[in-house]
Amino acid sequence: MRTSKLVVLLIVTLTALLFIIRSADAQTVINETFKEYSRSLTDVPEILTNRGEFYVPAFSSLRMGARRTRVDLAVTLSIHNASEVEPLVINRIDYFDTFGTLIQRYVTEPVALRPFGTVEVFIAADDIRGGTGANFLVGWAARGPIAEPVIETVMAAYVGTGGVAFATHGRPIRVSQENTSANGPR
Repeated sequence: MRTSKLVVLLIVTLTALLFIIRSADAQTVINETFKEYSRSLTDVPEILTNRGEFYVPAFSSLRMGARRTRVDLAVTLSIHNASEVEPLVINRIDYFDTFGTLIQRYVTEPVALRPFGTVEVFIAADDIRGGTGANFLVGWAARGPIAEPVIETVMAAYVGTGGVAFATHGRPIRVSQENTSANGPR
């Protein structure tokens, strides 16, 4: 009886280890920012021929009334892979303040989103470093033609007994596709 319990415990432990190893193989380097989105990630392709960047407005604060009242907002940057079949590589997420000063880099190593996968960056309402004109630059890449990613920010706050929430959409500012032939990139 005791041996069967040990065998069951061993099988459960090995199954858990295999799951962990399989998850680690799917994304060797998971940025601390994206740990909770590990199921949205996959391996980064070796050859990337399409690249682009998005500018995404954000607001960590808003002025209201006669500019005397400031509302601090939580900001969620959401990046969606709109492709049904191809991974989307995120190689840059930089957060800038109202004056264009870099506040924080969120990507230390490229990460790849599975088809229809999503990752987010959250900035708490009490982090007002971005100010009223904060923004993100998001760099992406793919191994070939791909549906353009959907990149948005959602801002939300409690105001009195109610709340306010709104979203902004990212705008592509740079897109490039390398010419390839049977002999590789030109």
